[in-house]
Amino acid sequence: MQDRRETRFGEGIRNPRARQRAICIAAAPHEPDFAELRELLRTAGVAVAGELWQRRERPDPDRYLGRGKLAELAERARELGANVIACDDELLPRQERNIEAATGLAVVDRTAIILDIFARHARTAEGKLQVELAQLEYNLARMRGLWTHLERLGGGIGTRGPGESQIETDRRLARDRISEIKRKLAHIQRVRATMRAERERAALPTIALAGYTNAGKSTLMNALTGAGVSVRSRLFHTLDPTTRAFRIDGRTYLLTDTVGFIRKLPHQLVAAFAATLEETRRADLVLHVQDASVPEPELAAMLAAVERTLEEIGAAERPRLLVFNKIDLVSSTARRALRRRWPRAVAVSAESGEGLEQLRRRIAAELARGLEAVELFLPYREGARLAELFALAGQVEQNHTAEGVHVRARVPKQVAARFAPYRLDRSAAAQGSSRNGHRLESREVSRPGLAPA
Repeated sequence: MQDRRETRFGEGIRNPRARQRAICIAAAPHEPDFAELRELLRTAGVAVAGELWQRRERPDPDRYLGRGKLAELAERARELGANVIACDDELLPRQERNIEAATGLAVVDRTAIILDIFARHARTAEGKLQVELAQLEYNLARMRGLWTHLERLGGGIGTRGPGESQIETDRRLARDRISEIKRKLAHIQRVRATMRAERERAALPTIALAGYTNAGKSTLMNALTGAGVSVRSRLFHTLDPTTRAFRIDGRTYLLTDTVGFIRKLPHQLVAAFAATLEETRRADLVLHVQDASVPEPELAAMLAAVERTLEEIGAAERPRLLVFNKIDLVSSTARRALRRRWPRAVAVSAESGEGLEQLRRRIAAELARGLEAVELFLPYREGARLAELFALAGQVEQNHTAEGVHVRARVPKQVAARFAPYRLDRSAAAQGSSRNGHRLESREVSRPGLAPA
């Protein structure tokens, strides 16, 4: 007889003919909102047959639900025709085994569902490795339960039965694979660090999109950069980061779209996606994108979840700008309420274009704090240095003379030292301009070879 654990939740997801129907469960002091768990299951391709909740200050350490509630759960599942139990929390291995024993049904927790969705949506080699790492670390603690039927074949004290041997073999293989994946990800991270160093050399301001999953980050990226990133209304559609260039007032910025966050985001995923989330930790500005159309209590919970995750990945200290997306779906009354509560936030509709110009101005203003005004005289033989200045500053005031060019510009503070040999004080620059009878003219010069995507 095939072991029930061999026909796991994930297999059914990948096989639509499995017709999985789940009953959602939770143990909490207050009535839970199953909407997010329902959406996760829908994204995973599983129908929701019903829900069951037990009021508890904390879940039972052995069974998650009480004995009586487990019996009720088994009866309810039979009535609804459910063949899967989906828990809104991460279960301990013993809780999972005991629920399965009491109900006779396969059990999946919130973490297993999210991991399965990630596995289906990963496209790049890095993304697939990250998901596999998270799955292996999640399953490592659950391997003992897979071989309980073999453990009974072993002897007593001082013996080593075949079940125990199989457990050790599986754990060793899993740990070996984990080590191999971590080595591969470390190599990818080194390559990414080299690319990041090149960007830092170019001193291009970096912006990371962060926010709750399905908040419209990819749509916003497309609206700002024309990137053409795939957009679908489903959870965790974007896993692999995408970086594109765009311009504001002639200045080039790099915008990165990253994986969305969620409440109770599995710690395995946070750890596995550390290299990817490095872009958020190092960004000059984080755009915290939030769906403005969700109800206020849910909105507050989503905002808090993103802030907790940013803190967990080490990005809590990065400058942030709150962006409410999907404002076209919000009534005028709700808009006023958003402005009152979050007066510094920017409201946009990435779909219609509303508010995007204001967002561009706010981005430029936020990142202008990292700029330093410089006044330079560049001889004509320093054409490469002048081109670099144009690339860094976007807008440059310039005055051509017989010997060279007087310029005024604002450049990133971290690269201002590159121009130290050419710097002038204001009085000297003014004398030079007057002596040559020219007025500084404002021009926008695009960076050669780097057009917006």
